[in-house]
Amino acid sequence: MSTAPRLTALDAVHRALGATMTDFAGWDMPLRYGSERDEHNAVRTKAGLFDLSHMGEITVTGPQAADFLNYALVGDLAGVGVGRARYTMICREDGGILDDLIVYRLQEQEYMVVANASNAQIVLEALTERAAGFDADVRDDRDAYALLAIQGPESPGILKALTDADLDGLKYYAGLPGTVAGVPALIARTGYTGEDGFELFVEPRHAEKLWQALTEAGAPAGLIPCGLSCRDTLRLEAGMPLYGHELRTDLTPFDAGLGRVVKFEKGDDFVGRDALAAAAERAATKPPRKLAGLVARGRRVPRAGMAVVADGTVIGEVTSGAPSPTLGKPIAIAYVDAEHAAPGTEGVGVDIRGTHEPYDVVALPFYKRQK
Repeated sequence: MSTAPRLTALDAVHRALGATMTDFAGWDMPLRYGSERDEHNAVRTKAGLFDLSHMGEITVTGPQAADFLNYALVGDLAGVGVGRARYTMICREDGGILDDLIVYRLQEQEYMVVANASNAQIVLEALTERAAGFDADVRDDRDAYALLAIQGPESPGILKALTDADLDGLKYYAGLPGTVAGVPALIARTGYTGEDGFELFVEPRHAEKLWQALTEAGAPAGLIPCGLSCRDTLRLEAGMPLYGHELRTDLTPFDAGLGRVVKFEKGDDFVGRDALAAAAERAATKPPRKLAGLVARGRRVPRAGMAVVADGTVIGEVTSGAPSPTLGKPIAIAYVDAEHAAPGTEGVGVDIRGTHEPYDVVALPFYKRQK
């Protein structure tokens, strides 16, 4: 029995704009409105507007909310100040990654955990189970929020025209309650594009009003609506991992080169601690495959699952690949054997339908904005 895809509060807006829609994690989402390249370049040079209402919000409240999240997640969430956010992960007992998350501390005893759409139910169930014994409540707030993101160098100026919130004082990975175009919102300086920008959490009934206000305020600065397709090429250029590609349950944060998110110093008792300590040791002594950047010398585009080769031997696997509008060449992120992962390594190729196409190994990210 197939269930109908879920629709965001902006569904009618996307259709009126002529968006190409796609099923993503059970949601009907805009893939693109026009040209993916134009949307990508708008975010790099001007601004883009995204509907990210498929993301999963879970609220954690109570006197022991901080202690509970420190136990349930790998990061030190008790150490996050009110009004700040942290990138972290939720792992299994064996250290495998269940999801990567952004956690906002809204008040002393209130946090908002934002999970990927495809994992929101899994994360909700894991948190609910792990909350046993803590004076903390886990609430499914996926229907309580619509999420709009405005990303790109022009986004601060566009947003300033619509809010009196102190955007200049709002640091990266911080969030504050405010009003945007008359709509109450949590304004967060976060994103998944490699550019400056903001994510706006609002009640679904206000989403359309906010979208129209941002569209009008942004038009003179070149803002355009953007779909999930360019979001993927933007995050790929910025070297940001995507769950199901660079992050999976059979990998630990150390395998993914993100061991820094695991905070052992917070104490002995968190889910997966022992397995993660062993993974940290393995990564330090005999690293398994490492994440590397690959840039094509030719024009053929690598895709997830394709083999990375050297001297006729498989040395790794592509996890994400696409044409890079910014570099003007196809790029890929791949897990490759440690001895072939160093930037500048010669003789590496990708097996694209039987032909070993030459690639250059480079450091991630492929693109870093000028601050």
